[in-house]
Amino acid sequence: MRRLQKDALLLTICLAQFMVILDISIVNVALPKIHESLGFSDTGLQWVVNAYTLTFAGFLMLAGRATDLIPRRRVFLIGVGLFSLASLGCAVADGQGVLIGARAVQGFGAAIVSAASLALVTGSFKEGSERNRALGLWAAMGGVGGTAGVLLGGALTQGFDWPAVFIINVPVGIAVLLAGRRLIPHEGAVAHERKLDLPGAVLISGGLTAIVYGIVRTDSLGWGASGVLIPLALGIVLLGLFALVEGKLAADPLIPLDVFKMPTLRAANLIVALLFAAMFGMWYFVSLYLQEVKGQDALVAGISFLPMTLLVFGGSFTAPKLVARFGVRTTLTIGMSLATIGFLVLATVDASSGIEVAILPGGMLAALGTGWSLVPATIVAVKGVPAAQNGLASGVVNTSRLVGGTLGLAVLTTIATSHTNDLLAAGTSQPDALTSGYKVAFLIGAGLCFAGGTAALTLLRGRPEAVPQTA
Repeated sequence: MRRLQKDALLLTICLAQFMVILDISIVNVALPKIHESLGFSDTGLQWVVNAYTLTFAGFLMLAGRATDLIPRRRVFLIGVGLFSLASLGCAVADGQGVLIGARAVQGFGAAIVSAASLALVTGSFKEGSERNRALGLWAAMGGVGGTAGVLLGGALTQGFDWPAVFIINVPVGIAVLLAGRRLIPHEGAVAHERKLDLPGAVLISGGLTAIVYGIVRTDSLGWGASGVLIPLALGIVLLGLFALVEGKLAADPLIPLDVFKMPTLRAANLIVALLFAAMFGMWYFVSLYLQEVKGQDALVAGISFLPMTLLVFGGSFTAPKLVARFGVRTTLTIGMSLATIGFLVLATVDASSGIEVAILPGGMLAALGTGWSLVPATIVAVKGVPAAQNGLASGVVNTSRLVGGTLGLAVLTTIATSHTNDLLAAGTSQPDALTSGYKVAFLIGAGLCFAGGTAALTLLRGRPEAVPQTA
């Protein structure tokens, strides 16, 4: 495949990844308009977000493994088509149930696209500098999509109303489908002799969905409620049964557990989970600070995220060069350390100060650190994995990112809200109480990034080894 054709293929894959990550955050700014238009209750409105997150996280591992058993070209195109159709369904929804149902289907399509896109990158580009460059751009889409969602969501909602945040996916999806059909090469039969491990598929998808469901319910119920503890316990039991089935009972396991014997893969996924547990919180709390404390409208708040968006992209773009010069471990440690410093700067925020004092410098440092961290972590997570298990590795790293981010946001939100409520009860003004809660969240985010940097420094010694071969 010629260089120009490979660049066009990479651009197509990354555009699809950008689209599905964007939809995690782009809808947040449109929620007040959706609330007003469709008459959602306060508790019902959260399911416009949660329905997407649940199915996205719950089916990532299954989608990742599917790309090892079914031609990746077919899986990718099916996922993009399903996501685009579900986006159209969201845009034309005239009732609460229709919108939530369409968002769930959209999340399922997003899981397929995200897993297949990373598997295509690892399968289409030769391991080494070529693949590292491709992974850098792919990883950039994850960070840029999260921060750009606030900017695009504000502009589209303010200019065209809330359906626009969904309808924008349709022309983009069509463009990706047309380009993908032309650029993604046809594969031969993939693992033709293998069959889908249905019990394993049901257990892993059900377990992840139950855990994410329990996490997102903490926002309205609190961590001690039965509506949270029961789904979490069920999820843990299902994942335990999944490990039993895959390790002892399945003749042709959905996920060969040998892959988790790679110390570097385990370390990389731990770091990704810690990083996104902090970053999901940063995007959320900075957006709240700009709108609830500083009184910015959605569009201005979105524009304030632009420097962070550019630095995530810039960091991800330059990270492969840093990896080539200094190695994965050093680059990852520097990136996580920079993110830690950024969160510490964010924690100096004050209700009366301008955003240039703490929010912009802290957010920009954290964004650059994210770009320098996510790329080497992704490189480590897929390095040495046989081609037949690329989809599995992509499912694992994507699941770590989304579940880590969801859990981190739930924990940080609970702690920040509790702290704010205590201050309000003591007579503190609302802006000061809110800002103090955000400061606590930023300090915890700094701790998460520091833990990730420590893991990079201590667990990524030596070269990543090859995964043990399975029968």
